Amino acid sequence: MEGVWRKAKKALVGGLCVQLPAVAGDREDGASERRASDAVSLDSTAAAHVSAPNTPAATATAMATADASGPSALRRSKSGGKSSKRMCAICFESMKPGHGQALFTAECSHMFHFHCISSNVKHGNHVCPVCRAKWKEIPFNRSLSSIVPHGRGGLNVNQARLPQQDAYMALLRPVPNRQREPPVLLASEPIDFNDDEPLQKMESVKIGSSRTVEMKTYPEFSAIPQSSQDDFAVLIHLKAPYANPEQVTGRLVNATSNGYPTSRAPVDLVTVLDVSGSMAGTKLALLKRAMGFVIQHLGPSDRLSVIAFSSTARRLFHLRRMSHSGRQQALQAVNSLGASGGTNIADALKKAAKVIEDRSYQNPVCSIILLSDGQDTYNIPSNITGTRPDYRSLVPSSILNHTFRLVPVHAFGFGVDHDSDALHSIAEASGGTFSFIEDEGVIQDAFAQCIGGLLSVVVQNMQLIVECVHPGVHLRSIKSGSYLSKVAANGRNGSIDVGHLYADEERDFLLSVSLPQCREQTTLLKVACAYKDSLTSEVFKIQGDEVKILRPKSPTSEPVCMEVDRERNRVRAADAIEAARVAAERGALSDAVTILDDCRRILSESFASRSGDRLCTALDAELREMQERMANRQRYEASGRAYLLSGLSSHSWQRATARGDSTDSATLVYSYQTPSMVQMLQRSQNHCPSPQGPSHVQQPRILLAKPQPR
Repeated sequence: MEGVWRKAKKALVGGLCVQLPAVAGDREDGASERRASDAVSLDSTAAAHVSAPNTPAATATAMATADASGPSALRRSKSGGKSSKRMCAICFESMKPGHGQALFTAECSHMFHFHCISSNVKHGNHVCPVCRAKWKEIPFNRSLSSIVPHGRGGLNVNQARLPQQDAYMALLRPVPNRQREPPVLLASEPIDFNDDEPLQKMESVKIGSSRTVEMKTYPEFSAIPQSSQDDFAVLIHLKAPYANPEQVTGRLVNATSNGYPTSRAPVDLVTVLDVSGSMAGTKLALLKRAMGFVIQHLGPSDRLSVIAFSSTARRLFHLRRMSHSGRQQALQAVNSLGASGGTNIADALKKAAKVIEDRSYQNPVCSIILLSDGQDTYNIPSNITGTRPDYRSLVPSSILNHTFRLVPVHAFGFGVDHDSDALHSIAEASGGTFSFIEDEGVIQDAFAQCIGGLLSVVVQNMQLIVECVHPGVHLRSIKSGSYLSKVAANGRNGSIDVGHLYADEERDFLLSVSLPQCREQTTLLKVACAYKDSLTSEVFKIQGDEVKILRPKSPTSEPVCMEVDRERNRVRAADAIEAARVAAERGALSDAVTILDDCRRILSESFASRSGDRLCTALDAELREMQERMANRQRYEASGRAYLLSGLSSHSWQRATARGDSTDSATLVYSYQTPSMVQMLQRSQNHCPSPQGPSHVQQPRILLAKPQPR
């Protein structure tokens, strides 16, 4: 080895250098975005002295080739002569001779720039980005700085560690000193993101009448004595139409090769992925696998853009259709991600909003998926009192300004160190949901459930209108969760902005009205709704049946309406969760546990519970789980807060959220899950087992609260 280094020193005078491409994302500062050419010298004879592995597997792994313009270049790959016609599947740049790029040929025969693939595998991704084959032998990239000092007279080269040996292969390219090439910069992002790929035209579609929303009303009692009453409950129940492929008479080009239902609106999806240093290793590998599942299940009319963020955010590729080539390029871009740096959620959301704002074309449905495992270390401002940060400031105004929150941010808190308050606030402000991924292994299932809903949006811009009919009837309040609702000052009418609904999704809204003293049948309310069909853009207006009750002289023994009592229990549970959270945040965990315990007692005494309603059983199990996660401050900080917030998010929007919990799966009877979500979740679990094996595949726990089908 001494002879080798002596020759290396002698080569310093010979004007040899190595071009070292920096890997984007491996460093926190902007230097990671460019390729540096470091003047380094090493004689090709020195490289020849490095011993090569003898085993066939190791030889395949070590097929790294230093492309060179001169005959002294070191070539180890038989396919190197064909590299001029190839592009690296990770950085999409040419692998032509003379570019100073080391090449790596894997066991599956696919070739990559060595610095690209070594950065990819060092974060735990040991499968081929092209064919997904699992590698037994992987490239290893390490700097020689720990062995030989670098600088003007030192050595600093990219190198591959050969399996089963301690030797390192230096990958070189001779370049005359006076003709040294300048650093090659990576393609910078454009000022405007109006470079989105044009939409694919869809053929004419005829939709059957069954695509209209189903609307029902339920009074608390069908008969009320003639005396006045100030708090009489009326339930409004909505159910979105189902997505039935048989209803489509013309072929919809959005149909995918994997058989996903065709009668749906195409989606513009922007995924915002945390690639900070804490995501390195297994987390990043699981995230890539989850994104691979999402990409493979988007259709050719759906468009995707990916924002990766750490200390700063960058757009990996423009909003492009997920055709065959689009999916391949998206998979390659995601697989090239590395983890380093801090966490800048605000910058990432601004870039995601810009992708949406600058679009030249727009698909009917648009959404953002945000995943983070840490806390924003750059942009969290505090209130004047310094008690609680203003998390809403992280959300760009362009997302907040939509009347119906057309661009919801579905946030996923990954692991126990994420900022659940921030992510929940972002989701709540934008109209999205917050999910708590406690178990790293279920990240793909959580994503699958989410896109199962996004790929089935059938209703948009829905607004519900309520009017009092009898002059003595007044609307007092509307229990609508996070949906914006209004009650007129005179109490004669009200409205609810429902927004968009997934196929088969249901919504329940509980109204409180005051009844006048009356001796005859009283017509309380009339309900109507208007919305746009997301696929055809047709506007529907539906008039519901009037709500009427009888007014007998004496009280009746009629039991309370089961639907109304069930919804009242759900609202009580949601209110108790919010109250318990407030108590816990001020440090009164014992008070929080008492609040939840009191709610459980009230639920157990309700008519629905005594009638064996399984929703009450599920709500009780959920509240009990929350009590256990409030046993002490440490456990509350680790998982209790995130668990409560994901529950609040699910109840407030009446939409499924994923949570890792210990609730008995037997209680998973009725939930906010839709058939499309269940189908996508099953695909994730059946076809993509976890790295640990099928026995470790776990279903994300879904918040339960949906009434039995009516």
